Amino acid sequence: MSYTKLYYHIVIRTYRSKNTINIEHERELYAYIWGYIKKQNAVLLRIGGMPDHIHLFVSISTTQSLAGFVQQLKISTSKWLKANAHFPSFNGWGKEYAAFTYSYRDKDKIVNYITNQKKHHKKETFADEYRAFLVENGLEVREEHLMPD
Repeated sequence: MSYTKLYYHIVIRTYRSKNTINIEHERELYAYIWGYIKKQNAVLLRIGGMPDHIHLFVSISTTQSLAGFVQQLKISTSKWLKANAHFPSFNGWGKEYAAFTYSYRDKDKIVNYITNQKKHHKKETFADEYRAFLVENGLEVREEHLMPD
């Protein structure tokens, strides 16, 4: 038997980073995502976000690829959001996403970070947050890939 515990912090933005996730109804979206993740035999540790993006902290099955997991999540939630009258402006997710791995030691830090999204974004824009994640994780910041679709 192999032992694994892989934690991913996934950030997905809306198409063209438009504010299309209504805060009044975001819990409906989060509940849908939680149900979807459970069906994938994955574990959702925390979800949160803003009208233009969401953060997920998940542990997925070792039989799933991260890219496949995110792609199917985006497809499923996009269909659900477009069919839901509480999200009339939603036009889809952005093409790109970000995902970072963390250790068990970092779990509380990431959960707390996602929990405090509303407070955090009173001081920092999503674009600045995204750039900081890329730099912190040793990735090249390519401005042309940050917001266009």
